[in-house]
Amino acid sequence: MGGIGKKRKREKQRPTIHPDNKYAETPPDFAHLASLYPSFRPYVNYSTHGGAARPFLDWTDFNATRELTRVLLLHNHSLRWQIPDGHLCPTVPNRSNYIHWLNDLLSSHIIPTNSVSSQQGKVRGFDIGTGANCIYPLLGASLFGWTFVGSDVTDVAIEWATRNVNSNPHIAESIEIRKVEDNEKAPCLEGFHDGGTRIDICQEVGPSLPSLPLHSNVHENKNYDGPPILLGVVRDDEKFDFCMCNPPFFESLEEAGLNPKTSCGGTSKEMVCPGGEKAFVARIIEDSVVLKHQFRWFTSMVGRKSSLKSLVSKLWEVGVTIVKTTEFVQGRTSRWGLAWSFLPPIQKPSISLLQKNMSFMLEGLPRQHGAINVLEAVKSYFSMHGLSCTLNTSAFTVDVVASKDECDSVLKNHSPVINKSINFQPTGETSNGLRLNLSSDRSSLRILVFQQIPGTLLVKGSLQDRSSPLSGVFAAIFQKLEEALRHEFCTKSA
Repeated sequence: MGGIGKKRKREKQRPTIHPDNKYAETPPDFAHLASLYPSFRPYVNYSTHGGAARPFLDWTDFNATRELTRVLLLHNHSLRWQIPDGHLCPTVPNRSNYIHWLNDLLSSHIIPTNSVSSQQGKVRGFDIGTGANCIYPLLGASLFGWTFVGSDVTDVAIEWATRNVNSNPHIAESIEIRKVEDNEKAPCLEGFHDGGTRIDICQEVGPSLPSLPLHSNVHENKNYDGPPILLGVVRDDEKFDFCMCNPPFFESLEEAGLNPKTSCGGTSKEMVCPGGEKAFVARIIEDSVVLKHQFRWFTSMVGRKSSLKSLVSKLWEVGVTIVKTTEFVQGRTSRWGLAWSFLPPIQKPSISLLQKNMSFMLEGLPRQHGAINVLEAVKSYFSMHGLSCTLNTSAFTVDVVASKDECDSVLKNHSPVINKSINFQPTGETSNGLRLNLSSDRSSLRILVFQQIPGTLLVKGSLQDRSSPLSGVFAAIFQKLEEALRHEFCTKSA
């Protein structure tokens, strides 16, 4: 009984499709689409289970999934689209989820704009491995008016991506298709045009970037050894608001074919690389370290949650300032979105920000790092910034008192570092009964640490006075505390 109850609870809490997605409230109506588009009609079957005829598709038929994508792009987005046999056929609702999540990131203004065009409201994105389908630039340009560079390595992908762009003249000027060659020290040939769409053939320049080692649990430390991804493709004078990627998820075609219930096609270049998605996204991370000032956000889709955890640990190791993740859900399929930046976040005082973000989980801690160790790290963090704080070992709390000037001083320090001189040993120091030294220009933030399960801690923050004008500033500081604690504990324990 208990197992059934837990299962139902998990299913009830399962994330759903993005609320701004066209298909969030009304999934595609196969019967209606078949009545409008004769080419789609042969792929729609009907079941009579329960006395009512219900339309369905044979998801193992590549032609059916391709025709559904073509019809949805035309019907809902006014996009003309086609791909050759055997190439990866994207599902429109799932790809739309990624686009809407990116729009959420950009609209949040967590990271400052980094180019004249983005400051003028013209968002520019870079689609790594755009494929023959070119789905992300097409959706981004049609939904939000974004401009794109879409890169790929195969001639077939470049040819068909160009066709798909040229088939939509209303957005063709917004999308540049860029060819990537896997030859060292080759020049970048600019200004070549094919059917009105600019194609820049860029090849890797200079020595290849040495691979930064992933943590030992990232599939035997296999490194990506393929064509350039960002370095050697992005030019020195270019700035982008984001990059995005649907990476090769698998290490072999055999692994890629393990799901017999669907047929979305996919060539070896689209589906497979040595080390799989972990190695591929790890190389994006390595490239991002060099290109940190040329992108507001680096992002990628990830196919496995185990990959996500390893890659997040890697990001904190290389010194990012912020990491964001999400789950993309379409039917029974889940993918994860991973985003990071090296730019200092913009913090805007906001009570809603406070209420939304004043808790986080620390997972994967080793046995020697318990709640008391995290508490002492919290005290060390605030003490080294000159803030007044007291530790209560019996209540597992740290009370922090600060003025606005002191808070601003903390926010100016962008390095997520905890004083290395701290001795991580439990102490008997408490603040029981201590009166906080509050005044009209000072507020108190209480940090609480709760043990969830072995190796997992919940860290929560609460204001003594929620109407305090420092509420938003404290929320920003709490976010910086999260970065510091993850950097101190999670990178060492991952």
